[in-house]
Amino acid sequence: MSERLVTLVTWAMLVCPVMVQAQPPGGGKDDKAEKFPTPPNEYDKKRDGIDRGKLETVEYDSATVGGTRKARVYTPPGYTKDKKYPVLYLLHGIGGDENEWARGGTPDVILDNLYADKKAVPMVVVLPNGRASKDVTARDPIPKQSPAFAAFEKDLLTDLIPFIEKTYSVRADRESRALAGLSMGGGQSLNFGLGNLDTFAWVGGFSSAPNTKRPDDLIKDHAEAAKKLRLLYVACGDKDGLFRISEGVHKMLDEKKVPHVWRVIPGGAHDFKVWKSDLYHFSQLIFRETSKDEPQAEKKEPTDEGKPSATNLPNAQYPKVHADGRATFRFKAPDAKKVQVFTNYGLGPRGHWDMTKGADGVWSLISPPILPGFHYYGFLVDGVFVNDPGTDTFFGTSKPTSGIEIPEKGVDFFHAKDVPHGEVRSKWYTSKVTGQTRRIQVYTPPGYDDSKQKYPVLYLQHGGGEDETGWVKQGHMNFILDNLIAEKKAVPMVVVMEKGYATKTGEQPAPGRGSAFEDVVIKDLIPMIDATYRTIADRDHRAIAGLSMGSGQAMQIGLTHTDTFSAVGAFSGVFRQGDVRAAYGGVFADPVAFDKKMGLLYLHSGDQGLDAGIHKAASDLHDHLQKGGSKNVVFHDLKGQGHEWQTWRVAFHDFAPRLFQPKK
Repeated sequence: MSERLVTLVTWAMLVCPVMVQAQPPGGGKDDKAEKFPTPPNEYDKKRDGIDRGKLETVEYDSATVGGTRKARVYTPPGYTKDKKYPVLYLLHGIGGDENEWARGGTPDVILDNLYADKKAVPMVVVLPNGRASKDVTARDPIPKQSPAFAAFEKDLLTDLIPFIEKTYSVRADRESRALAGLSMGGGQSLNFGLGNLDTFAWVGGFSSAPNTKRPDDLIKDHAEAAKKLRLLYVACGDKDGLFRISEGVHKMLDEKKVPHVWRVIPGGAHDFKVWKSDLYHFSQLIFRETSKDEPQAEKKEPTDEGKPSATNLPNAQYPKVHADGRATFRFKAPDAKKVQVFTNYGLGPRGHWDMTKGADGVWSLISPPILPGFHYYGFLVDGVFVNDPGTDTFFGTSKPTSGIEIPEKGVDFFHAKDVPHGEVRSKWYTSKVTGQTRRIQVYTPPGYDDSKQKYPVLYLQHGGGEDETGWVKQGHMNFILDNLIAEKKAVPMVVVMEKGYATKTGEQPAPGRGSAFEDVVIKDLIPMIDATYRTIADRDHRAIAGLSMGSGQAMQIGLTHTDTFSAVGAFSGVFRQGDVRAAYGGVFADPVAFDKKMGLLYLHSGDQGLDAGIHKAASDLHDHLQKGGSKNVVFHDLKGQGHEWQTWRVAFHDFAPRLFQPKK
């Protein structure tokens, strides 16, 4: 093993021009690493009296290499073509091939035991040969192998995955595909997985080798990665000579606020003892949102006729929403061969829903129950995404997209009620920071135009892929605040909603770039608002909040400008900090002193999907500050809900009444 490791490191550092070694500063164990229990005794030993899966060798045609290639495929106990399964693509190390995991890692045994204990979602596991070449083998010199390892990305995407999805009963959507590997394969998994987020939603790097790209080159758009990844698992033993590679990836992800699991195995070396343990834990984490039976048209008709969604265009009858939370979708496409409801934006977590064609050319589907709230969706017509002509569109997936509203029984706090209403105004202004004219949305409270009163101001930010219209169109913040003000639960306030993307004059556009948006808010936006509207222009009457990406912006801007803001709200957007005391310029170093700087830090999230990791990070930050003596930090959650607008509506409804209240 040591010879192999030395060869790998030497090759990656000195020989291969297409593979680059990460060079993170520092080293050693990270006390922020996720704590995982040691697998139980004999977790990797065959048990008697349980059902077993099947491990077989298959051959597939590869256009990438111009020939036939081999792979091993594991199907779980009870595999049947009447059900569709998610797929894990599991990669070997530099000295291995499609047989390495089976020889040293007993993946079939580990998974059989997990299924018997009901600890993992049944899945198909594909063990390929990570060298895309006709004749290159593990016996060849490393320089000869390196192009084949790089070429495997194309083979995987264009040859192997289509073969598996044609041959086996598996789900063919990104949320049902995972990619992981050990050593060399761990590097490939990070490179190929994070570079193809439209293909993979679950990525794992076990003791990743120096073929891993430099941390800063792994992810092009960190906000997009944070939104799309269901799980990013990075792990390494602390006695592994390659520990610095994984640690560098972890530090980059922390800095860029990309949710991930960071696991350090105490005493772990570069061997199968570590990698089997990683497979044991990783396989229990993946596909948790895809664990239910595949969604399909409900055979049982709803007991009610259903009502048109609140997002429908006038006179459009579909989609209809039923009392049990299901929805009926219809789309006319007489010449189409296949139409699906596209669900990846949160409508459903388990893959697109196939529609049924009627004699009149109208395709229809009655969905499984959908979580309450607002959801983006669309149709896939022979593979082409189109919006539903029956609904309004909402800018929320980096483009206008159809939306549906699923009512929640007894919940109407965001509805338009018979109360005095404020106004939402569209305002244009010139930014000196960007050199451009920018558009904002401004909510003024009921009675604003009929009085000379001055008001406090909340700056409220949208999430990634959305814009300044999101909080009104999708979130109904104006109705929420109208109702709270009418009930005398919230102080009348002005709310400003900006587009959270900005580049300085002369720079090329790049979402999330540096401090440009922060400068826009501090140098352009706040002075313009205070000069244009009747505001109370001091820190005690100024707050900033946001959801997801906007939450990160609110935390960065609010906590580093405590002379400008007295309150910060973070909805589904607190990410794990490497060192809490050093975050945001050290504002958390002394929790008691923090209270003197910040009147309120409000944290909120759901607890499902992407919000599961955010929930833990927010809870940990809250606990850290409270244990240190802070009384001005609040953490609330919404059980059973995820990274969705219903979560953020609830958060805003709870947050707004806490702002600008008279001091007792």
